[in-house]
Amino acid sequence: MGDDKKNIDEISGVETTGHVWDGIQELNNPLPRWWLWTFYGCIVFAIGYAIYYPSIPLVNEATKGISGYSSRAEVAAELQAATDANSQLVAQLASIDVTEIANNEELERFAIAGGASAFKVYCSQCHGSGAQGFVGYPNLNDDAWLWGGSVDQIYTTIAHGVRYDQDEDTRLSEMPAFGRDGILSAAEIRDLANYVRSLSGQDHDAASAEAAVTLFADNCAACHGEAGEGNQDLGAPNLSDAVWLYGSDTDAIASQIQQPKHGVMPAWMDRLGDVTVKKLSVYVHSLGGGE
Repeated sequence: MGDDKKNIDEISGVETTGHVWDGIQELNNPLPRWWLWTFYGCIVFAIGYAIYYPSIPLVNEATKGISGYSSRAEVAAELQAATDANSQLVAQLASIDVTEIANNEELERFAIAGGASAFKVYCSQCHGSGAQGFVGYPNLNDDAWLWGGSVDQIYTTIAHGVRYDQDEDTRLSEMPAFGRDGILSAAEIRDLANYVRSLSGQDHDAASAEAAVTLFADNCAACHGEAGEGNQDLGAPNLSDAVWLYGSDTDAIASQIQQPKHGVMPAWMDRLGDVTVKKLSVYVHSLGGGE
């Protein structure tokens, strides 16, 4: 027969479990009644919750619950409510020209807020979350614009893109590859790079720059202007403002003359629609670099 004798701790007088660690006996104190009832209550609550709400995962879906509640349906209802609340402003945006939005303060605020959200989703990957740009991607906060910074010019650029083959109205310009195509020699390209640096007051080889005055007039001035001031109708950058898309050192400028990089921006009209393109245009124009 087993030994039914209870082990009692001599100091506390409480029954022990019989387990001992390093001379310390484990007491068999019962759990407090309030804790047990709380524990049992939680079990009952969990069973009720699982019955009332969707909770138990099955193979293809979860149990529906007798409440019929759906978090997805709740979110959909909230989104629809927001859409309905903004429907009048959206209709106004759709009905007016982008240049007229600034005449309506409420509509302009709505467009800027919507444009900021759309920018984070569709534009920040290239232009940066603060529209600060990167090498090869324009800074949208400054006042240096390749194709113009008025709100309608920005609208056209966003709507039709830049060098985007699938849109026949895309912004299109192409700088010749003066070195690759043998138009200019390597020495002439180096002289031109120094001359271009001189236009914005950067350090340069004066003799080399002087040798390129005629080269610039013959090969570059038609697009960039006699003083390198640029031409927004052609998308030709201003070379005198010290704002550089692909770098300002002599090697970077020479490389661009040798075999220029031609960036591509998608046309967003078909993907986003007129209203969202208007929102983006007003937002970008509001960043501080608009004309």
